[in-house]
Parts: sequence; C-alpha cells; structure tokens
Amino acid sequence: MNAPPSVVIPNWNGLRWLDGCLDAVARQELAPGEVVVVDNGSTDGSVAHLRAAHPEVRVIALTANTGFAHAANVGLRAAAGELVALVNTDVVLAPDWLERMAQTLRDHPGAASAACKMLSLQSPSIVYDAGDVLRRDGVCEQRGRFGADDGRWDEPGEVFGACAGAALYRRAAVLAADGFYERYFAYLEDVDLALRLRLTGWSCRYEPAVALHAGEGSSHRLARGSGYLVERNTLLLVARFFPLRWLPMVAYRQLSWLRRAARERRLGAHLHAAATGLALALCAYPDRRRLRAGARVAIEAAVPVRPFRGPHAGGHPDHIPGGHPDHIPGGHPDHIPGC
Repeated sequence: MNAPPSVVIPNWNGLRWLDGCLDAVARQELAPGEVVVVDNGSTDGSVAHLRAAHPEVRVIALTANTGFAHAANVGLRAAAGELVALVNTDVVLAPDWLERMAQTLRDHPGAASAACKMLSLQSPSIVYDAGDVLRRDGVCEQRGRFGADDGRWDEPGEVFGACAGAALYRRAAVLAADGFYERYFAYLEDVDLALRLRLTGWSCRYEPAVALHAGEGSSHRLARGSGYLVERNTLLLVARFFPLRWLPMVAYRQLSWLRRAARERRLGAHLHAAATGLALALCAYPDRRRLRAGARVAIEAAVPVRPFRGPHAGGHPDHIPGGHPDHIPGGHPDHIPGC
C-alpha cells in the first residue's frame, strides 16, 4: 500500500470552489497518484474550466446529475489507488492532510476509512465535524459540531464513521461493500456505508488532520432543503438496519422533529419528506435480510448505547439532528431509483 492515494472530487456546479480545492490538493506534501473530478452534469462551465486550467486532472463528465452517492461511486470505481480520498469541491485541505490520513490507514489495517478534523472555512476556529456518531434513535451526530477548536479534538482514535466531504477510504473494502447506497442521493449515504463497514468487521479511524469546509455551500440550491433529505433518509437508514426493538427510540425522535416542524410552520414539507421516506423504506426493507446475512458484528456492537436526549446526546443548537456537512450535488432528491 505504498502507492500514493487517488483523490476523487465529485462536482456539481462548483466552479467557484474548484481552483481553491485543486490548488490545495496540488500543495499536498504527499502528492496524490491522480486527481479525478466526477462532474455531475454541471451547467456553470466547470468541465470547460477544468480542461483548460487543470489539464493534469482527469475529468469524468456525467450527462445528468444523479446525486453525490452515484458520483462518488463512479470515482471510486475509476480510481487506480488502493486508498481513495473523497473531497468536496468546497474543501481546502491542509498541506499534510493526505500524508497523515494515508499513514493512519497504513498503521491500522483493520480500518476501512479515516475521518479528519473539518473546520469552518469562514471561521477556522469553529469545528464542523470531528468524526461521526450514530445513535439508536436514528440520528447521526458530528462530534464537535459548531463548537470551538479548543484542543478537544486533537487526539486520534476510533470513531463510528467519516464524513465523505473529506475522508480517506480503503478502495477494495468500499467496493466489496457495494459502495455508497445511491437511493440516498445525498445526506447519510456516508453513514450507511460506515455502518455496513462496521457490520462486516471494519473500523474507522479519526486523524485530526485539518480540512477547511465552506459548509452548507450548496444547500440553498436544493429544491426542498437539507432538512427534507435528512428526514427522508433517516427513515431509509432505519428501515435498512435497525431492529424493531429500537423503534420506540426512533419514534421519540420522529415525534420531536414533527413538533419542531409544526412550531417552525413547515409541517407540510416535513410530512412530505416523511411520506417519501416511508415509501423508500418499504422499497429497501427487503435489503435487511441480505445485510444481516453478511454481518460479522452485531448491530448492538456497531451502534452502541448512547444517550439520545439531554446534554450528553451529542446534539448541537440551530441544527436539525441527523444533518451532515454539505456535499449536496443538487438534482431531484424526490426520485426513488429502482423502486
């Protein structure tokens, strides 16, 4: 595994971010073996700019936008490296990021992925994500979210999973797990992958290498907003994996989100997201038997007990629980492929 990692950058109308992202990749102390940009049907001139200004970058131009998960899978399949970094267009990596992340996976052969310390690009003293935690109420929280970068997140260790906005993956392990589940379109597809990898015996390491992330840089382009996808995809995740005995905890969280939606006068949109999520859940429910058959680790060990209410639940203010660092490619999240 001494070959340099590949870097894969899914892009959808990210022209204004591309130069900063690619310049940071070019300044890496460990030079990547290749840089692949998978363009998801951009209409802002991204592809022409890449070919003119960054001829060293391999561009895979898709004809339509089919979501972050699909673009990431295309890049992973096309990459030549044993290790593959997934990087958002609105992310700027510290010069030592790739070297530290690659060394982490070399030092821990049982880890299929590595999470990093993501800080706000606008306010680098603010933490965006320091590794993910999945709870039994269906919520995925980002450690340190919106808190101060005060040294609490400077120790490496094991975490549940990595945000795919800036993460390093062991390519063979991800492909063996069938890659990102594309029905999510965006949001929680990396949580689903992290859970599948854990169920098959892989771990995820946290290395506090810094990635600066613009954060929510594309959410305004979503037809229904990130909250819609969070609600819809949470129900999909629960249907695919969670045992029935966890449903009271899931119901508690769903009722709390419902009350919040009513208070904020967006109940109709929330109910539409829930209805779409239930439709997706019914389509995905048959996957449960296959996923359980391939598991080597019990779901209780993969998702250990954690408070889902109170100050130790891991929540953060002014944020819908279950949200994720923004890697939204836009498009049509109401589409239910293969259902």
